[in-house]
Amino acid sequence: MKEISKKIIDLVEQSREQIAKIANSTMVHTYFYIGALLIEELQMGKQRADYGTKLLQLVSSDLTAKFGKGFSVQNLERMRNFYLIYSNSSNELRNSEVFEKSSISLRISSEVNSAVKLLPISWSHYLFLMNIDNENERQFYEIESYLNRWKLKELQRQFNSGLFERLALSRDRDKVIELSRKGFVVEKSADIIKDPLVLEFLGLEDKPVYSETDLETAIINQIENFMLELGKGFFFGGRQVRITFDEEHFRVDLVFYNRLLKCFVLIDLKIGKLTHQDLGQMQMYVNYFDRYEKLENENPTIGIIICKNRNQSLVEITLPENNQQIFATKYSTVIPPKEAFIKLLTQYNE
Repeated sequence: MKEISKKIIDLVEQSREQIAKIANSTMVHTYFYIGALLIEELQMGKQRADYGTKLLQLVSSDLTAKFGKGFSVQNLERMRNFYLIYSNSSNELRNSEVFEKSSISLRISSEVNSAVKLLPISWSHYLFLMNIDNENERQFYEIESYLNRWKLKELQRQFNSGLFERLALSRDRDKVIELSRKGFVVEKSADIIKDPLVLEFLGLEDKPVYSETDLETAIINQIENFMLELGKGFFFGGRQVRITFDEEHFRVDLVFYNRLLKCFVLIDLKIGKLTHQDLGQMQMYVNYFDRYEKLENENPTIGIIICKNRNQSLVEITLPENNQQIFATKYSTVIPPKEAFIKLLTQYNE
């Protein structure tokens, strides 16, 4: 009896979740349509500020009397802005495969004569996204919120930590546009590198001094958040994983597997200055896994040294020119100012 009860409970919970998704999507589209109707009535192609204020107050009073809360003048303004922003979004961007497969495209009516493609994320998500002026960046976060099922808090964190800029810094212009059409796609080893990794969730900013063991322990205690920061497709394989040859023992700080790249990802943690010896040690770890752990149908192992300080010239001269296996990336235990990432990206594109 308990087994059948569990099946029924699972079924009911799945049904409720599905109903909630449909209701949420319908509500978001309804707000878009309300915004469209307000624009058509308010503007007739032109801005009319005085009339607009009176109209919104009148409509707000009528809707509040009928439906209760949720239709204040401020909320009606948000719906109007919602329509203005997303009806004017680039058709080229919003015709991407993600939208074709996952969005609900509805046409309002001949009276409004407008169609929109919106991903099924919450109204709260869209309220946050509307504050992002860069259309490429806004659509990137819209897609990532949908694909990764980000809660609003996670969307806010990823935006504040400059995820779009951190990924864009390692891509040319065409690849930045691709971020806006497809989101964060992992196709080759370099795609998983973020510079820097933002690890504010570890809580280490409260410690003036900490060791590599402290850093590793903090990561293990926050392993889910750490993998989320690393990116897509990661599975945790272990900490301090021992490898042995010629009766000598070595330990890899953290071992992961990435199912999208189909390869092992080894991570070494350094709180001090990165040296060429650190790069050589990681090369040894990578070689060992390629020769003794990797299966024939798997791709070459990737090694990432996460360090507090990095001399990029040292990394480039130590590693082969065509290197696709070993990377060094910095980490930050606080969220850097987003303006700093924007400045770097602007300089990179000049």
